[in-house]
Amino acid sequence: MPEGPSIRILQEDASGFTGKTVKKAYGNAKMDMSRMSNQKIKDLRTWGKHFLIVFEDFTVRIHLLMFGSYRINEQKDAVPRLSLLFKDGQQLNFYTCSIKYLEGDINTHYDWAADVMSDDWDAAAARKKLRANPSMFVCDALLEQDIFSGVGNIIKNEVLFRIRLHPLWLVGSLSSAKLSDMVTQARQYSFEFLEWKKAFVLKQHWLAHTRKICPRCHIPFLKAHLGHKKRRAFNCEKCQKKYD
Repeated sequence: MPEGPSIRILQEDASGFTGKTVKKAYGNAKMDMSRMSNQKIKDLRTWGKHFLIVFEDFTVRIHLLMFGSYRINEQKDAVPRLSLLFKDGQQLNFYTCSIKYLEGDINTHYDWAADVMSDDWDAAAARKKLRANPSMFVCDALLEQDIFSGVGNIIKNEVLFRIRLHPLWLVGSLSSAKLSDMVTQARQYSFEFLEWKKAFVLKQHWLAHTRKICPRCHIPFLKAHLGHKKRRAFNCEKCQKKYD
């Protein structure tokens, strides 16, 4: 599943469509495509894992899910979920994704302060939300989009390894300093992810995610589906200890 930084790259790649008028929209998404015809794209935004095509009175929300993809000015050998054609011959195509309309002002639908890559990111608000959920595992907390919008499983595993936290620590058991570390690193790693992804070296920088050996302790990582969300976790039993 693409994480927030990958959706930021999509936003950058598609930025040239801002201000263009859609000539035709089609695809196999179950929605009224005709609403987009002859409508000008006012803005292209992101919120975590959501890509947002903003029109005058509505927004098209695109979530690439696990295997979604996009193509600009080219097509895959597959029926698009949504294809936007423009008068100058350019096109924007989306595949294997979730698409829905959001009505009215986009600002009524999203808390921009929860997006770890937003200029409006509010670290204090994230800490407050975490303290309100003391019984949540940290591996689940990092994946809560209302707290850390844009953080996915890669960022989760890397942040927990970086700050030496076992995935099954409870939020309520963290010191104020460690809780602040988690909030800070969720944002910092997201921007590092973005730069590595753009340079095509992201996987070279993974220290924990999908790795077999801990680079600090030189012992095998433990691999399991942990937390209530049951997402893959990679952790070291020596430097990411769990205290009962």
